[in-house]
Amino acid sequence: MAVLASLSADAWITVGVVLGLVTALVSDLGRPDLVLLSGLSALLVTGVISPQQAFAGFSNSAVLTVGALYIVAAGVQHTDALGRLDRVLFANTSRLSPLLARFMVPTAFLSGLLNNTPIVAMLTPRLQEWADEQNIPASKLMIPLSYAAITGGMTTLVGTSTNLIVAGLMEAEGYEPLHLFDVTWIGIPSALAVIAYFVMGGHRLLPDRGTPAPAVEEELDENMFEVKVTVQSPIIGQTVAEAGLRDLGDAYLTHVRRGKQVLQATPRLTLEQGDVLTFNGRLAARERLLKRPGLKRTLPSPGERTDDPVRYETLPLYEAVIAESSDLVGSTLGEANFREEYQGVVLGIQRENEPVTGPVGTTKLQAGDLLIVEAPSDFGQRWSSGSRDEFYLVAPRDGRALTSTNGQDDEGDDDREALAPLALALTGAMVLTAAVGLAPIVTTAFVTALLMILTGCVTAAEAQRALNVQVLVVIAAALGIGKAIETTGLAQQAAEGMLGITEGYGPVVALASIYLLTNLLTEIITNNAAAVLMLPISMATASTLGAPPIAFGLIVAIGASASFLTPIGYQTNLMVMGPGGYRFSDYAKVGWPATLLVMTISVMIISILWL
Repeated sequence: MAVLASLSADAWITVGVVLGLVTALVSDLGRPDLVLLSGLSALLVTGVISPQQAFAGFSNSAVLTVGALYIVAAGVQHTDALGRLDRVLFANTSRLSPLLARFMVPTAFLSGLLNNTPIVAMLTPRLQEWADEQNIPASKLMIPLSYAAITGGMTTLVGTSTNLIVAGLMEAEGYEPLHLFDVTWIGIPSALAVIAYFVMGGHRLLPDRGTPAPAVEEELDENMFEVKVTVQSPIIGQTVAEAGLRDLGDAYLTHVRRGKQVLQATPRLTLEQGDVLTFNGRLAARERLLKRPGLKRTLPSPGERTDDPVRYETLPLYEAVIAESSDLVGSTLGEANFREEYQGVVLGIQRENEPVTGPVGTTKLQAGDLLIVEAPSDFGQRWSSGSRDEFYLVAPRDGRALTSTNGQDDEGDDDREALAPLALALTGAMVLTAAVGLAPIVTTAFVTALLMILTGCVTAAEAQRALNVQVLVVIAAALGIGKAIETTGLAQQAAEGMLGITEGYGPVVALASIYLLTNLLTEIITNNAAAVLMLPISMATASTLGAPPIAFGLIVAIGASASFLTPIGYQTNLMVMGPGGYRFSDYAKVGWPATLLVMTISVMIISILWL
């Protein structure tokens, strides 16, 4: 009670804002960047922090470094510099243990050099395709991919934005910042332990969901139907909008087949005799359409027998996993004007491992939802070109999506792939320069990003799309909130309260407590926010104990990154949720041994080397 009574008015305001932020993030009341900006605004308006303190995060080296690394990763991705690793990563074998080791070890290594999020984005469609060919359930592979990337990101300062945030905060507060390989002492043993856990039997805790194809695809045939425009139809010569066919409430027009062409059903498309209109929705809508003059059935009625299976012609199909920062989160497809804004039509939605059974057009979308999108063949180029603000990943579901319709594009792709060795060389030089201390990582990352653009590894437009602005805003806003926790004395009070509970047990127990609290926050409000909220408390704890700040900075960095219990704690877990067909509980079932392993290794190594 004495601790509570000693809190200032500003500290109480900060407590209220932090509790409100945690509630909003857990309840998914809005995009994380908007939620954190709202909290920052509340602290600014009430005078808890000054404008300089509130906005200092936007010029913090961590934000600038993360932004530059997004561009570097885009350069590697667009040159397909990692495409040559397929033969190394994916072998012709169905034995799960050696296969897991074969792709988890390189994934962890690459995640330490390039930032783990784009690594998972690049490897997920390749792993899906390989799993399909080998008849191995994707549910046995996708979580190991994410966990390998997470632990690989712990092996260097640039492997994950969380490490950079902790380093930037420590530097801003006058502490010795983390260096490129400080986390390596903990990261490599942790990564090897998690990989060994899966290889030696942990994969048995993974669910077996059968075919790697999304469950929602199994229902597409049931939801799709076609009608044909006959010679007597009054809608001939009308546009789709004029004919009132774009949205029927319980069904919507996906595309129009005209001879051998498959056309997007834009509102301005003029209908002609013989057009076959393909709808997605309830069959009751088809029966209503068939009552209109000039429209007739093109496929057998339910219950009718036919020797040939019904096959619908569509535009290329894609999987798209909605990012947490996407404008789609919390909206319906209709509210987001998906068809016009994204130039595609959603045929189905998969949430966790189950398809959404209601009308897709009126379903409120969530982060991690997997959309089956019918779109022209350039959809993947437009939405998977390094940008992570709308979709964590976009992967083709058939070969047509991979085929360019323009020979010049193919030639351009070949020219870009010739730059792959250069992209890898620039990335290697960035890491080496920072490693030997010739320049800070923010400098090397910025220069490398600029060289990626100047050498043509990534275009200026692609570089701009690669910048995940929402993530950068989350980091910058969270840094301002962390400043309020420190300056109001809240961090010191929290540290003294925690030490009061662990009094007599020494700094090792304090380390374990910081890890557990950071990890818990990570699982419910994401890694970057947890790191920012916990670092001031961790630094105050180190000061009270007289312990080296680096020890308590490292424990926050590792605890905030090691998200193995929920899909929402770390974005790579959300990225693989749809493709793997996972349920929320699958992560906790397979992740708790990994959590205990990493916590034990982290506390033990930090205690030996720094305490």
